[in-house]
Amino acid sequence: MNTSTSPRPAGAGHLTELAEELWEAVAAMDEATAIGLVLRMLDEGVQAESVLLDVIAVVQGRVGEEWALNRFSVAQEHAATAINDRAITAVSLHPSARTVATRGRITVACVDGEWHALPARLLAEVLKLRGWRVDYLGAQVPTPHLISHLHNTRADAVALSSSIATRLPTAHAVITACQAIGVPVIVGGAAFGPEGRYAKLLGTDAWAPDARAAAERLISSPLPLPLPDHQQFDDLPHLADQEYTMVTRTAARLVRTVFVALQDSFPAMRDYNDAQRERTAEDLAHIVEFLATALYLDGDELFTWFTTWTAEILRARGVPAHSLLPALGLLARELKDFPRAVRMLGAANHALTSHIPTAAGNAV
Repeated sequence: MNTSTSPRPAGAGHLTELAEELWEAVAAMDEATAIGLVLRMLDEGVQAESVLLDVIAVVQGRVGEEWALNRFSVAQEHAATAINDRAITAVSLHPSARTVATRGRITVACVDGEWHALPARLLAEVLKLRGWRVDYLGAQVPTPHLISHLHNTRADAVALSSSIATRLPTAHAVITACQAIGVPVIVGGAAFGPEGRYAKLLGTDAWAPDARAAAERLISSPLPLPLPDHQQFDDLPHLADQEYTMVTRTAARLVRTVFVALQDSFPAMRDYNDAQRERTAEDLAHIVEFLATALYLDGDELFTWFTTWTAEILRARGVPAHSLLPALGLLARELKDFPRAVRMLGAANHALTSHIPTAAGNAV
């Protein structure tokens, strides 16, 4: 039960100011000041849910933006995220956040392989504030362990989070496994695409764009019970062509082959130092992984988005964006017998060359 007086709502302008204050502390890696600010907000009567979603979540979004713009290193991004995670803990322990569970039981988890746990953590805390009994399982939950937990707890639903699209094939298997034992699934996170397009494609029972919307959806009505005998292949019949399977199985060979050939197609690479060559190999691995995911979903737009996003990341790091074009061409050559893969590589090449006119001659 809430033991404090009713917290007052904060106006949008005030919340923006509070988020800016917290950002300054987080950016300075000043954990003590960050936690103190969060506690002060709660003591002054700002609703716990607003502190979580309108302040901490906003700051975390900015952390990701700073990394993408190369203004935060990976280490800084991790440190900032850790401070935000501890700020969430501070909110959860504050007297104003004490609630009694009056609704059902929800399991909140990240897809196996998904390390970005903060969105799921925020959802878990919001659901607790809304009166749910919540089992928060955290990052990278192996599917067999999740299913075992559901059997033992008889949860009313699973809330599944994923931020990276390459986890969607795994997410599909998790969704299907949960539904097979009669537990409906609501999903969220950037991985599921604009307006949840991939959530629908993968047969989820519900999708929400953010924690507030997820809480409202779960409160408004029970999730529909899953259809019996639902199979993964029912959602994605295009997988019958085996392109996804073959690209996934040969991913390491593809990366090696393209890496070697790239030294002739992109001569500047010959002068790369060891660190630059290692980063190039990593970038190629990410390209192949996203291509495989796009093949799984039959989603040209996903691969096109990834390549244009990668081009922006490279620009921020002082690497010419047109360096991606030879890699796409070499991959198309290696995968010439895979029509969907060639189609996706061509679409991505076209999107890149439309933004890099001088590199048009390198088209697939």
